[in-house]
Amino acid sequence: MPQPSDRTSRIRDLLTAAFEPEHLSVVDDSARHAGHAGAAPGGETHYNIEITSHAFAGLSRVQIQRAVMMVLQKEFDSGLHALSIQAKTPQ
Repeated sequence: MPQPSDRTSRIRDLLTAAFEPEHLSVVDDSARHAGHAGAAPGGETHYNIEITSHAFAGLSRVQIQRAVMMVLQKEFDSGLHALSIQAKTPQ
């Protein structure tokens, strides 16, 4: 199994600290976007995230997306280009 990149580890750590998820999957999907806008030769630009957390209870899908994006703002500022977020509560 490949080692997670620095960005992958940072994303995982930031989301864990912010939302205490029951489930969290962070996948670097940059290779599928090679040659597209925002893609970098070294990857770490496009990610798929699956997260399940009680912290999302009572929030709309848009509110959850905004909360996740806000937690990861520094990553966007330093080269993260795109994020696919699948977020839900344990219920």
